[in-house]
Amino acid sequence: MGQCGITSSKTVLVFLNLIFWGAAGILCYVGAYVFITYDDYDHFFEDVYTLIPAVVIIAVGALLFIIGLIGCCATIRESHCGLATFVIILLLVFVTEVVVVVLGYVYRAKVENEVDRSIQKVYKTYSGTSPDAASRAIDYVQRQLHCCGIHNYSDWENTDWFKETKNQSVPLSCCRETASSCNGSLAHPSNLYAEGCEALVVKKLQEIMMHVIWAALAFAAIQLLGMLCACIVLCRRSRDPAYELLITGGTYA
Repeated sequence: MGQCGITSSKTVLVFLNLIFWGAAGILCYVGAYVFITYDDYDHFFEDVYTLIPAVVIIAVGALLFIIGLIGCCATIRESHCGLATFVIILLLVFVTEVVVVVLGYVYRAKVENEVDRSIQKVYKTYSGTSPDAASRAIDYVQRQLHCCGIHNYSDWENTDWFKETKNQSVPLSCCRETASSCNGSLAHPSNLYAEGCEALVVKKLQEIMMHVIWAALAFAAIQLLGMLCACIVLCRRSRDPAYELLITGGTYA
């Protein structure tokens, strides 16, 4: 009965190690996704420390590849030292993922204040030219999120760009996709996106941070199961007479 329990725990543990390899790839993908998306919205969010959870989760993903290898080798060879090392590393990674979750919630709460502080400055520096990074960022966000201005399209009337052009028009990136003849004129507001960009940028960045939080929570749960199985194998092996003879150099009679 005990041997059956050991075999079952070993089978689950090997299966979990294979999941760890898959999890490593997913975690690295989530971290890379955060970096890429942050690059699109970095003009609206100046606090680079928000990337810390993404950096940590990529590091955890890379470490999971190594953990999976150690776990498989230790389980197949039934190495007491290897399994103990496996449990310790899993525990450290679990603590790290808890830190990621905490940081994710902290920075998620700060997103709104950060965007509110930065977005006014970005819109004021809009020049409408392609080489200008801030202008490209605004046009990109307005097209991607289907928004116009900070709170609505009327915010453009307070910008230097609007006053200098004197054509009573907002950028073409404010035009609805369905408005084929839109030239950004405020005389035809029905052709423009009605919603402002600030709330949508905040929502987008908070969603990204939630991806990190849920990924960390999901794989922390898997790691708990891995630690439990490894501990079961260790405890039962230590009580197995055959195992005791093996580590003491004895043999069966």
